Amino acid sequence: MGASLLRLHFHDCFVNGCDGSILLDPTSTIDSEKNANPNFQSARGFEVVDEIKQAVDEACGKPVVSCADILAVASRDSVVALGGPTWKVRLGRRDSTTASRDDANADIPAPFFSLSQLITNFQNHGLDEKDLVVLAGAHTIGFARCVTFRDHIYNDSNINLYFAKALKYICPKNGGDFNLAPLDPTPAHFDAAYYADLVQKRGILHSDQELFNGGSTDALVKKYKHNTVAFYKDFAKSIIKMGNMKPLTGNQGEVRLNCRKVN
Repeated sequence: MGASLLRLHFHDCFVNGCDGSILLDPTSTIDSEKNANPNFQSARGFEVVDEIKQAVDEACGKPVVSCADILAVASRDSVVALGGPTWKVRLGRRDSTTASRDDANADIPAPFFSLSQLITNFQNHGLDEKDLVVLAGAHTIGFARCVTFRDHIYNDSNINLYFAKALKYICPKNGGDFNLAPLDPTPAHFDAAYYADLVQKRGILHSDQELFNGGSTDALVKKYKHNTVAFYKDFAKSIIKMGNMKPLTGNQGEVRLNCRKVN
């Protein structure tokens, strides 16, 4: 569940800022981001956010903490619970009153992206190459669906042959789209194994392996492979930076009573 909460926070922030828009269910006026390609039938953790929201509101006596803030704090706590670093989450975000499936499809980095596409995507969100490499390290936890890595294991050449062969048992050429493979060998532990995998051409996703494929980001991948402390330190800095992307504050947005719908 820790990976799910972290992923929700990422996908929330990459679509018009960290405003809890990913939590909204579809209605006649809300084109829910839950139905966007990167999230459809794969995004998880919504029930956990609901439970935290209820507990926080009961403790405070009224709804004073936004769903966007709850998601940011929950993702930090899940990383800590899985052995990763901690960081101070800036609070005060407000919740959006809208969502956009089209924006989610356009703005969330795709698993088939090239390095140049990844760099451009992150730059469009005010994040640089270092942020890209270190935040990609979130793939040290969790799983990937077959549909997101099928092309990589059958059509790419920059992948360890034995690794690709093993993945083909999980992910056939046809069918099995929702079969899961771990993103690194320790999917329940927040460590630097992800970067070691990339150096060995064992990245699950095409976009992951692009970070170590003879390009400008190779040196950072090698650095984090050998220096977990540096990875933890830089991850904390970059996720704080990401968490501050275009937040709604002051009188913007609202503090939702229910994270799944606008007030």
